Amino acid sequence: RKIIKNRGHFPNDAAAVKLLWLAICNIEDKRARERQRYIDDPLATGDRSRHTRLVEGARTNGWKQALGSLVLNYPERINPYL
Repeated sequence: RKIIKNRGHFPNDAAAVKLLWLAICNIEDKRARERQRYIDDPLATGDRSRHTRLVEGARTNGWKQALGSLVLNYPERINPYL
């Protein structure tokens, strides 16, 4: 929401898709850095310290919910890509 709200409008559908893709990549990069910090910290405890998957794009949480929301709000723009 923050990404789209700051932009306001898009010249075409490709610009909107590109912005969403870049936002998702940014979020995944932050999560990967956070996971790496827990792995490097020998005092870290809990499930997060055992989680070692750092492959970009391997898992994006909440994507189905986000896609469902986009389909409801912008059906004419999203449905061609499904």
